[in-house]
Amino acid sequence: MKACVIDRHGGPEVLQIVDRPVPQPAADEVLIAVRACGLNHLDLWVRQGIPGVPYPLPIVPGSDTAGVVEAVGAGVRGIAVGEEVVTNPGFSLEPSPEKLTGYDPLCADFGILGAHRDGGCAEYVAVPAENVLRKPESLSFVETAAVPIVFQTAWHMLVVRARLVAGETVLIQAAGSGVSHAAIQIARLIGARVIATSSTDEKLTRAAELGADATINYRTEDVAARVRKLTDGRGADVVLDHCGAATWKADTAALAKGGRLVLCGATTGAEVTLNLGPLFYLGQSVLGSTLGTREELQRVLTLMDQGKLEPIVDTTFALNDIRAAHEYMADPDRFGKVVITV
Repeated sequence: MKACVIDRHGGPEVLQIVDRPVPQPAADEVLIAVRACGLNHLDLWVRQGIPGVPYPLPIVPGSDTAGVVEAVGAGVRGIAVGEEVVTNPGFSLEPSPEKLTGYDPLCADFGILGAHRDGGCAEYVAVPAENVLRKPESLSFVETAAVPIVFQTAWHMLVVRARLVAGETVLIQAAGSGVSHAAIQIARLIGARVIATSSTDEKLTRAAELGADATINYRTEDVAARVRKLTDGRGADVVLDHCGAATWKADTAALAKGGRLVLCGATTGAEVTLNLGPLFYLGQSVLGSTLGTREELQRVLTLMDQGKLEPIVDTTFALNDIRAAHEYMADPDRFGKVVITV
């Protein structure tokens, strides 16, 4: 089979298309013939490398796989050859108290497909059977591959961690990103008032089309001041962010009394300064969040099938063009997901 392999960290040039044997599924695994695989910022981290983070190399990247079941392991039940499926990106295989909660990111052996074991940027991938869910009938393979990480992450951030409810105001930073465009839709579905930020008026128009009630261009406006004005001085009940250092000051300044700041990443840097005074005096919370549960992903997929949420695909690239896909991931005008077709 053809597969994209990373055997050393670096720029797009380290992405190699090679011939590899088709993996044989273990007793508890499923072999998927890949049709599409969504890219995430995680793919860039795996390719570039992060000091102190031991990604196992060589590795096939790609966490969000949609395809057709080619074979099932001897111990697998309830999944048949020929079924159209999608993968839950996070996994944990060892029994533990944390595993019983269904929230794999708390488990000691937690990993992500495409980062800690081979992922879907290949013609075939073998994954744990518990990571396989049925593809929504109403979605194409490309649309389905645009769903898992971003919508599961946004759902867990807003619904589980921040406990956003109807009538509250949520500030969503960097609306053109995968997690943020998913969060706009989820917040709208909940019945919250959505304020979205981005770097261009074109992306802010797209955010408004997805359901944002107000938009802010963070390159030309003071985000916190504008949020205060839009809320009559109160601030946002919830702030959702994955940028980190570049938006931290605005995040904390825009937060209302009793507000919850929920973070799932730090793409612009992880080192920030926090004034503890307002945090405790105003009863505010800073919440970390990573991915979500299988059940949360299933809920999102069901809502997709019902037409209540929508995957947003910016563009697709063939597997052979994966270097160009990684370069395009840095395009400031991109809005939505980049998907590899196989």
